[in-house]
Amino acid sequence: MSNSVSSGPSVLDAPVAHVDLDAFFASVEILDDPSLLGKAVAVGGGGERGVVASASYEARRYGVRSAMPSVIARRLCPDLIILPGRFDRYEEYSRRFHAIIRDLTPEYEPVGLDEVFADLRSLRRLQVDPIEASRELRQRVADELSLRCGVGIGRNKLFAKLASRRAKPRVENGQLVEGPGVLWVSPALEAQWLNELEVRALWGVGPATAAKLDQLGLRYVRDLARVSEADLVHRFGTALGTMLAAYAQGEDPRGVVSDRVNKSVGHEETFASSLSSRDELNAVVERHADVVARALRAQGLVARTVTLIVRFDDLTSVSRSQTLAFGLDDEGAVSAVAQALLTTVTLAGAVRLLGIHASSLGRRDDNQLQLSFGFEGLARDPRAEAIESSRSSQVANEALRDVVDEIRGRFGRHAVASARDLGERGVEVETQRGRHAFGPESTRER
Repeated sequence: MSNSVSSGPSVLDAPVAHVDLDAFFASVEILDDPSLLGKAVAVGGGGERGVVASASYEARRYGVRSAMPSVIARRLCPDLIILPGRFDRYEEYSRRFHAIIRDLTPEYEPVGLDEVFADLRSLRRLQVDPIEASRELRQRVADELSLRCGVGIGRNKLFAKLASRRAKPRVENGQLVEGPGVLWVSPALEAQWLNELEVRALWGVGPATAAKLDQLGLRYVRDLARVSEADLVHRFGTALGTMLAAYAQGEDPRGVVSDRVNKSVGHEETFASSLSSRDELNAVVERHADVVARALRAQGLVARTVTLIVRFDDLTSVSRSQTLAFGLDDEGAVSAVAQALLTTVTLAGAVRLLGIHASSLGRRDDNQLQLSFGFEGLARDPRAEAIESSRSSQVANEALRDVVDEIRGRFGRHAVASARDLGERGVEVETQRGRHAFGPESTRER
C-alpha cells in the first residue's frame, strides 16, 4: 500500500492529528538503562501467565508484539529481556510529552500515556502548515525526550489513527523499515485505503470481531460498505454496528475531547500462583486499596463507587460494586468496602487475578461527608457495616493522610510508613497502578 502524500493541506483539510510514541514503555526502559540498547527488550509480565505490553523493534524482528503471551514471546526470541512495568516512570515521561503537545495546541485528547489526538483547527488563524508543524513536533519529542513518534494527519480520528501507525517504523521479513514519520491522508489516499484495508485495521475491531466479520465474508472495509447499517446493527449491536457502518464510508463522528478526565482509577494483579484462601485474598485487597487510594489523592480525587474484580483459573470472572453517598480516598475506607464485596463472592475455584477499581470520581474539595447515615434499609446487608466503617475511616484519618502524603512528597515514599507497609526489605510502599496488569514478574534473572 502506498504511503505517498500530496503537499499543501491546510488545518481545515487535515484538522486532526494523532501522535503515537514508538514502543513507549520499552523505549523508556532503554533510556534509563543504556546497556539495553540494541537488545530485544519487552515490558510486561515475565511469568508463565504474563503478557507483553511493549516491545522494542529488536524484539519485533523476531515476531514479538504487544498483547502476546510472554511464553510465546520467549519461544520466538529466547534472548528476550522482559522487564516489569514502572508506571510512575512512564507517567513522568507522559506528562512531558503532553506538555509538548500543549505547546502546539491546547485542544488535545490523551489516549493512554503514549498517544494523543490533537485538534489543529485552533491554528488556522496562524496559517500553520500541519505537515511542517507535525515535523517540528516530532523533532521536539526527539530532542527533549529522546523518544520517537509517528504523526498521522487526517480529516477525522479514523484516518489520523490509521496514518500514525503507517508513519512509524515497521518490521518486514525480519528487517526494520523506516516510516515517513509524518503522514497526511489525502482524499486520494483515503479512497485507496477504504478499498484496500482489511477490517482488522480499523480501530475498535479486535480479533473476535474480525473473526466474526470474516465468517460473514466481510474481510475488507470495501466489503463492509456493501452492507446496510441496519444489518450491521442487527448482527453486532447498536454501538459497534453503527461504528462499522460509519468507518466503511470513511466517516468518524467523534471529535477531539480536550477536557477528557479519568473515569476510574484501578489496580489489578495476576498472581504467579493462584490463591485460594480468603485470608490471602484479603491481604491482596489491602495492598490494592492502598495503591488506589494513593493514586486518588495524588490527583485530588475521591471515588463514590468501588468495584472488585475476581478472575478464576478457568478464566471466568465476577465483579461486585458498591456505590456510596460520599467519596473515598482513604486506604482503610477503600479496603473496608472491597473486603465486604469479597465476602459476597463464592470462591468456586482458585483465583488468578484480583483487581480494585474506583469510579464515580469527583474533586476531593467538593466531597460532602454526612455526620451520620440511615442504614435501616441495609440492616440485613453485610456491606452496611463496611460502609459505616469506611465513612469513619475517611473522616478520622484525613489529617494523618495529608501529613503522610506531604512527608512522602518532600522526602520520598519510603520516608514514613504504617505497620503494614513494613516488609522483609524494610518499607515497601507500592505506588504503581497496574504494576501486575501484564501478569506476574518472572523469577528469572536478566
